[in-house]
Amino acid sequence: MSESKSVAQAEISQNLGELQHSPDVDVDSAETQEWISSLEYVLQSKGPERVKFLIDQLRDRAAEEGVPLSSDTSTPYVNTIPPHEQPAYPGNRELERRIKSIIRWNAMAMVVRANKRPGGVGGHISTFASSATLYEVAFNHFFQGRGEDGYSGDSIYFQGHASPGMYSRAYLEGRLSDENLDNFRRELAPGGGLSSYPHPWLMPGFWEYPTVSMGLGPIMAIYQARFNEYLNDRGIKDTKGQKVWAFLGDGECDEPETLGAIGLASREKLDNLIFVINCNLQRLDGPVRGNSKIIQELESIFHGAGWNVIKVVWGGEWDELLARDTTGLLAKRMNEVVDGQYQKYTSMPGSYIREHFFGKYPELLELVKHLSDEKLEKIRRGGHDPEKVYAAYHRATTLNNGKPTVILAKTVKGYGLGEAGEGRNVAHNQKKMNEAELLEFRTRFGIPISDEKVGDAPFYKPPTNSNEIKYLKERRESLGGPVPSRPTEHPTLEVPSLDEFRKLIGKLEDKECSTTFAVVQMLTAMCRDKKIGKYVVPIVPDESRTFGMEGMFRQFGIYAHAGQLYEPMDSDQISFYKEAQDGQILEEGITECGSMSSFNAAGTAYSCHGVNMIPLYIYYSMFGFQRVGDSIWAAADMRAKGFLVGGTAGRTTLNGEGLQHQDGHSLLNAIAFPTVRAYDPAFAYEVVVIIQEGLQRMYADGEECMYYITAENDPYMHPKMPEGCEEGIIKGMYKFNSREVDGAKARVQLFGSGAILNSALKAQEILAEKYNIASDVWSVTSYTLLRREAHSVERWNRLHPTETPRKSYLEEVLEGVEGPFISASDYVRALGEQLTPWIPGDYYVLGTDGMGRSETREALRRHFEVDAESITIAALGRLAKAGTFEAADVAQAIKDLDYDPDKVDPYFA
Repeated sequence: MSESKSVAQAEISQNLGELQHSPDVDVDSAETQEWISSLEYVLQSKGPERVKFLIDQLRDRAAEEGVPLSSDTSTPYVNTIPPHEQPAYPGNRELERRIKSIIRWNAMAMVVRANKRPGGVGGHISTFASSATLYEVAFNHFFQGRGEDGYSGDSIYFQGHASPGMYSRAYLEGRLSDENLDNFRRELAPGGGLSSYPHPWLMPGFWEYPTVSMGLGPIMAIYQARFNEYLNDRGIKDTKGQKVWAFLGDGECDEPETLGAIGLASREKLDNLIFVINCNLQRLDGPVRGNSKIIQELESIFHGAGWNVIKVVWGGEWDELLARDTTGLLAKRMNEVVDGQYQKYTSMPGSYIREHFFGKYPELLELVKHLSDEKLEKIRRGGHDPEKVYAAYHRATTLNNGKPTVILAKTVKGYGLGEAGEGRNVAHNQKKMNEAELLEFRTRFGIPISDEKVGDAPFYKPPTNSNEIKYLKERRESLGGPVPSRPTEHPTLEVPSLDEFRKLIGKLEDKECSTTFAVVQMLTAMCRDKKIGKYVVPIVPDESRTFGMEGMFRQFGIYAHAGQLYEPMDSDQISFYKEAQDGQILEEGITECGSMSSFNAAGTAYSCHGVNMIPLYIYYSMFGFQRVGDSIWAAADMRAKGFLVGGTAGRTTLNGEGLQHQDGHSLLNAIAFPTVRAYDPAFAYEVVVIIQEGLQRMYADGEECMYYITAENDPYMHPKMPEGCEEGIIKGMYKFNSREVDGAKARVQLFGSGAILNSALKAQEILAEKYNIASDVWSVTSYTLLRREAHSVERWNRLHPTETPRKSYLEEVLEGVEGPFISASDYVRALGEQLTPWIPGDYYVLGTDGMGRSETREALRRHFEVDAESITIAALGRLAKAGTFEAADVAQAIKDLDYDPDKVDPYFA
């Protein structure tokens, strides 16, 4: 007995690499055969739909009788589409194979060449190597391009690590040059480079959706498909011919965002959505489900969620074996072996596969005795067989049964890389190949590069008049043009002027309300506006009533693809919960990530659909940048437009809710997002001015940015709008008022933002009445925008030393202003401290560093030291430091203001 034979038998005896199944004992095999024969008769005479009906009836009847049924929602580990149901392949298989081989080579060469340069900038070979067939079949036969109008194509969320393959195809199409490919991951190189992954911000005429932050692509695709239905149902655009594709890896399904919203897709009947999961059985470091089977697991999950599931497990070479196997042992053996063992087979010779896979059952050894070891080694997995992939795509795009579809395609990670990484745990990080490996790759895929040159990994492109290039271009032209692609010129939208909102500003003057109320009033006015009303997309994650939006339910309706199939319990009330097929509000349920995905879909409608949609997403501010900052970063990357509103904002403004709800840092987080213009308005008129300016900038002027506006729930009186303050509101600050004092001892400048501006105004009165100190109160609407502009001016001056220095807006408005300067906001001190280099005098910042807690607003503001008394003491202390106020008088003031000088530091409390 050979050594390998004994090893095989030892493995079998230990059940290594196999799933353990409890045997089902058939106590009456004759009866079982009668049932099976009956099923086969019905199938042959009346078809599969009748079989399905009868099985459903039996299942329901058994459940009525209390019979516990198996909860297994997976099917045998074979292809969903049997050979006799496969449509004929319509393309030129040989030309497509040649094209795919060339694309494989250039994708690999990009990464290898990049890593030969100093610095080794990286890249990934193995993901595209495993998914090349999945992409190429779609490129040649299914992906719809943008068409003549530029906005009629499919939305495709490419798997981020597969980007070299997309670049390689674009290179053959003539959309990218040799220099571009040579500068892969060197975007600052002369001549222009290529971004590592899909990044629309960096390549605005190429990529549409950033997907490499794993899990975001799938959830964004789901909400994109739903948004397409939203546009159609509201009569804004006919999107019925547009599909949404999402390509992802099996390991990516461990991300909660990947599978977290698949129930929405089936509930909303999104049969315009197709997931393609590249099941190469490998994560970044090792097997996805080494001890089980990821395809079976995913099949159960998606079946349970109501999706169509199409498995592409085995290549066509297996069809003949399965057809010849009358015992059912082959399908059984396929189901027994776990994924970790299948990966082992990938890197082993045919003799090992014969003995370890087929060798368990003598009947299976007999089944393959006519196949050589070399043939067994080369039998493909389904994801590498174009005919199997085409059949899956054809079914997915023609089902139209009201269900989304997932295709589970089994592949080999690093397919074609041989010893360099095919099916190995190192495959994901494979970036380099030696000359022998390059020679093997070249020979395997028939690339016409000489032995002498192959070590340089040169790019290869057939002549323009070659059959390969002509075929590739003809296929894309027939499907509507190249993908991915994104237009760089977009339609604009006429928006209402500020004067058209003056009536709303007047309505909110001398009214006690919160800035959240002001935002909702502005949103309502926008939805009613004749110019932009139908394009406004209110988005909220199941907190409409928290933000006072319930009045919008009846006016505009909550979007539901199926309409409202019930009578709401509050139908007798004015603000009843109204769902409608043409509803305008996206009330997403308790999902910030889902809501943000809707924002991204609406915010990029201008580039995807040629329609300027205006999303306004309002949410608990604590659960924005902190919880779904990655989604907001993706929005910035994909050049989304719209308004993010952090409702119930501020560390001390949301009283009673406690630590996990009180936001004192979202504005600090927003600093890092270059396309986000962040504001903390104090008064209703500031809210209106900011939003109107955002409408003008984003939709009339076409700027690709977002606005983040904090909105508090603290009700207070809102004053009339001071004359001429519009510029200051937009740029970040303006003087709100001054308090003069006869014979004043000194003058201070008080900066206030949001609800804390009222603390500054109260401190102004205390300083004047008790301490004979004059002051100016400034409303600082955006520390971040002030700092950005000041930094930009400073940088220009630094780089243009011989030219007349420029002045920032901050320096201009504070020129000649007498300090000290005291800043107070409901956010961490670092927010205000951004301005330190540009303040012309002593500058001291108060903020809400530390953990929140449940209390009244008054108690919280004293705790965090941003109330009027804290501002007063800070002002007196800075005056004492400057020698214009006595230290003893400051101590007395602390006592007079009933302030505990030994109170705990809130930062550590």
